[in-house]
Amino acid sequence: EAGGAALGHAADKLFSLSGLFAVRKPKGPTSAAVLNLLKERLLAEAGVQTKGNKRKQVLKIGHGGTLDSAATGVLVVGIGKGTKMLGTMLAGSKKYTAIGMLGKATDTLDATGKVTEEKPYDQVTKGDLENVLQKFTGDIMQVPPLYSALKKDGERLSTLMKRGEAVEAKPARPVRVYSLSLQQFQPPLFTLDVECGGGFYVRSLVNDIGKELSTCASVQELTRTKQGPFTLEEHALHEDKWTIDEIAQSLEHCTALLLPEPARKKLKTEHPGETAVICE
Repeated sequence: EAGGAALGHAADKLFSLSGLFAVRKPKGPTSAAVLNLLKERLLAEAGVQTKGNKRKQVLKIGHGGTLDSAATGVLVVGIGKGTKMLGTMLAGSKKYTAIGMLGKATDTLDATGKVTEEKPYDQVTKGDLENVLQKFTGDIMQVPPLYSALKKDGERLSTLMKRGEAVEAKPARPVRVYSLSLQQFQPPLFTLDVECGGGFYVRSLVNDIGKELSTCASVQELTRTKQGPFTLEEHALHEDKWTIDEIAQSLEHCTALLLPEPARKKLKTEHPGETAVICE
């Protein structure tokens, strides 16, 4: 009976969790798969049977903005009433570190895709790269990648592409880049730090930079280092900390982060198709 009481306590604690916290998404799984794994772990720890479960209470959990499966870094998670706060995360600013490769373009614009073009890049200097970055800072127009979570007729573009269906590129749309800097240049590789607003694709940025330099380029590695007030170093829980107690502590710690700060002026453009993913 003591065991049952302890399980009951763990389940009560789990279902009382509410707010936003961040996890560190590993490379490989989709953001939705990470969310499902997190949910499974928490329900298992609480001793809640999910199959044939008659329990009326369902665990509400969601994430505030998809990270590519090949990308790592901060994934903001809402639990309980926190799922209603995820929309603000989509619109807020995000920071990324990206390693791009000159001379190779792929259909997915990153290392997971098929190479579609190869071009010489030896002519590109560090100065050329730094100069080009100025063109991509501020309010710019960007065409989202075909392999993306954006939807057409209710289906993700990436799903349609994988099925071999003809997909038209979405029209260019306004996005905002707060800062963009070159951290390293060891041809063919270059490392960028980017801070951007909602609806921005780093893969499209790297692809566009390649074209602007009269060569081509694709993303080799992508890490989201910050989303809203959540940073990778300070707030993102590693997989071994995906427990009820660790998340409860993190929620307490993160509540202070979410107090209103002078909001940056948001772009008036809405980006339909980017929604917070919530599963119950």
